[in-house]
Amino acid sequence: VQLQASGGGLVQPGGSLRLSCAAPGFIFDDYAIGWFRQAPGKEREAVSYISTGGGSAYVGSVRGRVTISRDSAKNTVYLQMNSLKPEDTATYYCAAGRPTIGTIESEYDYWGQGTQVTVSS
Repeated sequence: VQLQASGGGLVQPGGSLRLSCAAPGFIFDDYAIGWFRQAPGKEREAVSYISTGGGSAYVGSVRGRVTISRDSAKNTVYLQMNSLKPEDTATYYCAAGRPTIGTIESEYDYWGQGTQVTVSS
């Protein structure tokens, strides 16, 4: 299963982007979906995840600026990012799995190819 992450791009500081994660034929409601990011020269880190029950969590500096949501009808998970900062620049990946701890990437089974987010003036 290949997840498809999209919606990245170049945005000015303070701007917004909405990332999408989809996988045709894959029933997202059966899995927790996590978003991770990797900046150049840094390790990949968790950003947010949403459980099968709809519960969500946010990690670190994105709290208060990011919202994760599901659209079951469209079989898509979104990551709405507001008040973007240059330090948010990274490749963003979505992943699906049944993690015990949603912020641990090794607990996810399926990954997308990533979408680039660049925050710069």
